[in-house]
Amino acid sequence: MAKKGLGRGFESLIPTELVEDGFDPTSDEEAKVLKEIKLDMIVRDSNQPRKTFDQASLDELAQSIKEHGVLSPIVVVKENGKYQIIAGERRWRAAKIAGLKTIPCIVRTEDIQNRLELSIIENAQREDLNAIELATAYAKLKNEFNMTNADIAKRVGKSEITIVNTLRFLKLPEKAKKAMRDYSLTEGVMRPLIVASPEVIDKVLPKIIKEDWNARQVERYVSQTKKIGSEKANKIHHYIKQEDKIGKKYGVKVRIKTTTVTFSCKTEEQMQELLAKLEK
Repeated sequence: MAKKGLGRGFESLIPTELVEDGFDPTSDEEAKVLKEIKLDMIVRDSNQPRKTFDQASLDELAQSIKEHGVLSPIVVVKENGKYQIIAGERRWRAAKIAGLKTIPCIVRTEDIQNRLELSIIENAQREDLNAIELATAYAKLKNEFNMTNADIAKRVGKSEITIVNTLRFLKLPEKAKKAMRDYSLTEGVMRPLIVASPEVIDKVLPKIIKEDWNARQVERYVSQTKKIGSEKANKIHHYIKQEDKIGKKYGVKVRIKTTTVTFSCKTEEQMQELLAKLEK
């Protein structure tokens, strides 16, 4: 997404399009004043879509804060005598690890929808939520604030089809969602399971986790299981592993089907190199 001359600070937390559409991040007087607020006066927002934070990443940011300070202020709203975070929880957590007593803040008065929108925007643009966390956040915007996929896409600076595809991960059974979070499984690997039966998911999920299956292996397993059953699909998976191994060895695409092994070369030169290797 294009950025048009936005500098450090609050402006870097939101898409340029929102500013151009009349959403002024410094519209009230309080927001124009940078305040140092004690860390123990700040609390996280329970509506924040991110629930987990990588400890190594936090430690790295904390070290940077020790050396350079907090380069961008966090955004908070005053509530019940405390300051609730709208955007910047990761920096707040890292500042605590770094031993800071205060952190630079911009105090805002935002309604709950803008708080959630800003939290999603910051996380989606700076340190992506996993697909399940993102999908849950998008669903909250749809269900609680009557936003369309197009509205969400505009707010977070992604294409509408990306929003649609992310929301589809909510169709996964709970065990698959949990595995995706716990083992940091990629969208590519898990996407084929969206249309898979619960029985197939039960069989393939342990393979994804224990054998580190890639997206191609999962896709072919799911596809073949629909056609021929799990026993033959397991046999085909064995072929897929061999295809990958042989393909890496000879530097070409390999396909194994029944009793046929096919080598596919992109150029004449590549074919000559393959033939030379096979003749050795």
